[in-house]
Amino acid sequence: MTVTSEQRYGDFVVVRRHEGQDHVAELVLDRPKAMNAVSTDMARSLAAACEALGADRDVRVTVLTSSHDRAFCVGADLKERNSFTDADLVRQRPTARAAYTRVLELPMPVIAAVHGFALGGGFELALACDVIVADATAVVGLPEVSVGVIPGGGGTQLLPRRVGAARAAELVFSARRVEAAEARALGLVDELVEAGRDREEALALGGRMAANSPVGLRAAKKALRLGHGLDLRAGLEVEDAAWRSVAFSGDRAEGVAAFNEKRRPDWPGE
Repeated sequence: MTVTSEQRYGDFVVVRRHEGQDHVAELVLDRPKAMNAVSTDMARSLAAACEALGADRDVRVTVLTSSHDRAFCVGADLKERNSFTDADLVRQRPTARAAYTRVLELPMPVIAAVHGFALGGGFELALACDVIVADATAVVGLPEVSVGVIPGGGGTQLLPRRVGAARAAELVFSARRVEAAEARALGLVDELVEAGRDREEALALGGRMAANSPVGLRAAKKALRLGHGLDLRAGLEVEDAAWRSVAFSGDRAEGVAAFNEKRRPDWPGE
């Protein structure tokens, strides 16, 4: 797949666009020498890249990938943290938290392409995405209690929303690593593909999603996220508000016209 543009954020995060996928952005974790361990600098760069992506109305889908051939991300940079004083850790916390929050709050659909190790904060980055595509080499888990902390990048909240409270408790309390086949069976990942094909398949899925209305995609994501966990009546109110935000849009008019004229829509994105 030919790269048509590339924007680097600091030393460790890259946003790429590809020929033939004008509305899909690839957000690349690019700290291969450390298996993408999330340092303070990397966290800051990831947050900045997400802020730029969120403001780019041309991006309909984001795919989160890794430049390392044996890991998606191994979590927090424990070598860096070993040098921290307590005061350093307190000062770093907002920066670290912002990286995970910015991924979680991206307004368009986000797909994680996972291979190799996705552990601790690395798996939390994947959990912050809407869909996780993993290959057969994937090993996921939240081992934080084994080093005296807890999942602090959203894991204690996002994992039970995927697999239920009891299963999440077993995984967090045991700190165990879960290989690809079991991860798919438990719902820790959504699609399981052949080794080496996670990025390709995730970008292809992103392309299929991006063919749809950008207004519709963002409104649907908002309804899904805001409505989750509410009682049915409240959730339906969230859905109705999202429907009203798109019902009178240019995308809705174009979508209906294209359907009746048996042609592909040319989305105005408004």
